[in-house]
Amino acid sequence: MGGITMTAEPIAEPTPEPADERSGTRWPVPPPEGYTVDDLFTLPGLPPHTELIDGSLVLASPQRRFHNKMMELLVNGLRSTLPENLSVEREMTVVLDRRNGPEPDVSIVRAEVVSDFTQTRFQARDVLLAVEVVSPDSQARDHDSKPGKYAAAGIPHFWLVEMTEPN
Repeated sequence: MGGITMTAEPIAEPTPEPADERSGTRWPVPPPEGYTVDDLFTLPGLPPHTELIDGSLVLASPQRRFHNKMMELLVNGLRSTLPENLSVEREMTVVLDRRNGPEPDVSIVRAEVVSDFTQTRFQARDVLLAVEVVSPDSQARDHDSKPGKYAAAGIPHFWLVEMTEPN
């Protein structure tokens, strides 16, 4: 009577970062308690315009022409009317708390807190207006999550800009 021989492939060591099979990109595995704003600025290789919402990284999708044109119109219009003690900023992180660092499309901040061209963020207490231009991928966050978070952080004004259906 013959014996049974069994073989098995060795088990690969787990990778600390899951790979995207399409691109080979390795994404960081979040800590159990989620990311912090400090992580947002220290994790290597994050794509531009990554936001932190409730401890989770939110990656931006490519923008549509409507989105870019609205930001351009808002920035140009606001810059031409604001007093010198305020500054219009485009796509800068606003630190709301330890686990939230959204990036409004347009913000109005106190000019005194604008330091130099290496600045990467503003504190919520220095933001007077946060503007979100709604994109299909950001609709739920822009309508449901961000208004309450901005208000809770003390930002007094919030604008939501949307494309309406043409008549």
